[in-house]
Amino acid sequence: MKNRRKGFTCGRDRSERIWFVRRMMGRVGGMLLQGMLVLCGLAVCSPVALLLTGSITDSMELGQALSPIFYEGEGFLSWRLLPDYPTAASYGKLLFLSPQFFVLFWNSVKITGLILAGQMLVAVPAAWAFAVYPFRLRGVLFSLYVVLMLLPFQVTMLPSYLVLDRLGLMDTQAAVILPAVFSTFPVFLIYRGFAGIPVALLEAGRMDGAEEWQCFVYLGLPLGAPMILSALVLGFLDYWSMVEQPLCFIQNRSLWPLSLYLPQIGLKQSGFAFAASVITILPAVFLFLLGQDYLEQGITMSGLKE
Repeated sequence: MKNRRKGFTCGRDRSERIWFVRRMMGRVGGMLLQGMLVLCGLAVCSPVALLLTGSITDSMELGQALSPIFYEGEGFLSWRLLPDYPTAASYGKLLFLSPQFFVLFWNSVKITGLILAGQMLVAVPAAWAFAVYPFRLRGVLFSLYVVLMLLPFQVTMLPSYLVLDRLGLMDTQAAVILPAVFSTFPVFLIYRGFAGIPVALLEAGRMDGAEEWQCFVYLGLPLGAPMILSALVLGFLDYWSMVEQPLCFIQNRSLWPLSLYLPQIGLKQSGFAFAASVITILPAVFLFLLGQDYLEQGITMSGLKE
């Protein structure tokens, strides 16, 4: 009996030691994973920190720090998180002495706003039709939408140029707005939200006397709101920083968006370029923070629906 009890006690102690070791290994693994995530977060945020510090750095100090890159000097690149002589001169020059910046800023606001408004007028009804009405060749047409979504701009650039030139829209902002209004990506994204609406719910609405437009307005739009807002956020982040479309279709620089303004800044105006970059990303950051919850809900819904 004593040997049995002793063996039972030894077995229990061994299992406790194994459990303790596994628990410690789990904690160490969790700490290592957290450390890696922190390092990845710092690496991702480092360009933003570079912009913020560069925008408040004096031009002389900034020239000394970046001379190995811009002026082919000798030595290594040096950068400080806090400059020795902080200044807001670059922001003052940008906001009060650069009217071209505001012209291009409002061009970006107008182009992006019209694109998103047009996409909502086109993509939302199209997605509702694909998701709710079983018309003929629906699967073939939706597959064609997906194929068009996968094509890069370099493939569609020449056909778009020929069509826009025939329509007389070249060198206008409409040459950038109209092709983007009929983009297939928001249709695909919003379709995932509408496809998750139960058919029984729509049938119940029709049995209660609701017309098709009432089912769309009072059932479809509220239930598909996360996907619609996700499409708006992703569309804004994409079209606010687009470069290739206006560069190919617009020659008049006064019609350019803000995304084409930064490459025109010379190397000697590096502080000015940092300040312009900070102001350029502020609307995108604000909208992302404002619609982050809806974006996460939309991505989750698109991943769960089959």
